[in-house]
Amino acid sequence: MKAELRSNTSSTSLSNSTTLFNSHQNPLSVALKGCLGNLDGACIEKLLLHCANALENSDVNSAQQVMWVLNNVASSSGDPNQRLASWFLRALVSRASRLCPTPMSNFNQRSAFQRRLMSVTELAGYVDLIPWHRFGFCASNSAIFKAIQGCAKVHILDFSITHCMQWPTLIDALAKRPEGPPSVRISVPSWRPSVPPFLNVLTEEVGLRLTNFANFRNVPFEFNVIEVSPSLQDSSINFNYEFLLTQTNLVQEDEELVINCQNWLRYMPDIALSKDSFLELIKSLNPRILTIVDEDCDLGSSSLASRITTCFNFLWIPFDALETFLPKDSCQRMEYEADIGHKIENVIAYEGRQRIERLESSAKFSQRMKNLGFYSVAFGEDTVSEVKFLLDEHASGWGMKSEDEMMVLTWKGHNSVYASAWFSYGFEEQNSNSGLETIRAPAY
Repeated sequence: MKAELRSNTSSTSLSNSTTLFNSHQNPLSVALKGCLGNLDGACIEKLLLHCANALENSDVNSAQQVMWVLNNVASSSGDPNQRLASWFLRALVSRASRLCPTPMSNFNQRSAFQRRLMSVTELAGYVDLIPWHRFGFCASNSAIFKAIQGCAKVHILDFSITHCMQWPTLIDALAKRPEGPPSVRISVPSWRPSVPPFLNVLTEEVGLRLTNFANFRNVPFEFNVIEVSPSLQDSSINFNYEFLLTQTNLVQEDEELVINCQNWLRYMPDIALSKDSFLELIKSLNPRILTIVDEDCDLGSSSLASRITTCFNFLWIPFDALETFLPKDSCQRMEYEADIGHKIENVIAYEGRQRIERLESSAKFSQRMKNLGFYSVAFGEDTVSEVKFLLDEHASGWGMKSEDEMMVLTWKGHNSVYASAWFSYGFEEQNSNSGLETIRAPAY
């Protein structure tokens, strides 16, 4: 989504800032030519890029000048552009403070928000707010349900940042299966990325709640937390996926393995072939199905300016969606936006190992999977119908489409989240028999 598409949103006067641009020699006056008098999304993006270029060239004076303008424009309680700008300003100040700590501390970071831990009930409301997470839950659960038809025992290895909120719906669907529910085992790693949403109960408590729900629905159920050595829990850089995936008895002989990755692969460490190594390990386990959901955006560039452009035009989507039904001073809205701000700060303020948000686009990811020899599974009509029913519960701007056998959530026609399903060599016949359409990976 380009910022120009947002030019019809409310704009902000620059009447108090025009003295900064009264000289034709001032680089800001060139950068903002045509923007004086109002400041829409396109002009805010120009300011952000000008600040990024100044920081990359260690031009602290120019960066401070731009931040002064942004500080008078951004508002954590304004329109979507202003609210988004407030988080970008916070991220830029964080980055600039390393170059010039004292002057940068003078900026009023009005978008600061103290994040609190959520209860399980609050987390349920969080994921229901917009379909950002539920879309992936719905698509993945439908694909998993079809893939395990006829299976008596199923083991789901779950990599997710949303604390198992996906599984009650699948458990409920399995309880209604005509042939009776399978025995279900769900395993999660004890480590998770230190990213929102945060929960005020332990993973074991979440597992106990799932167990009670499964018992109520008469589904045989077991929940396991796979412990990782404390020395390996400090960060994704040190997280030993090989240790996790090669443990003895991870998969029992009489059960079918399902692997689920929800907004997880972006946190793989930024070292050579780490993501490929993780996927190769998964492939060696020969899961019946592998479901992967993530945001459809490419934030892996080493260029700060490139990341700002991509991030600004992508993360405007949830800010705009929240504007459609929540008041500007809604605490729920501010908390959700604060979590997006957490992402923005990591993308913009940090480099190297500290930058853990490393999204890649659905197109790049799809090619990666095919290069590794995975086969994609096209979502069936039942899944499409379920997702459409889900989206009908939300604002009319949400939609869905299919791209390269993936299902993509859209907002006003622009990609936001993709859902995909895969299997490794050896499961073509099983997936064909279960009614899932399979697409062969290209020869390599």
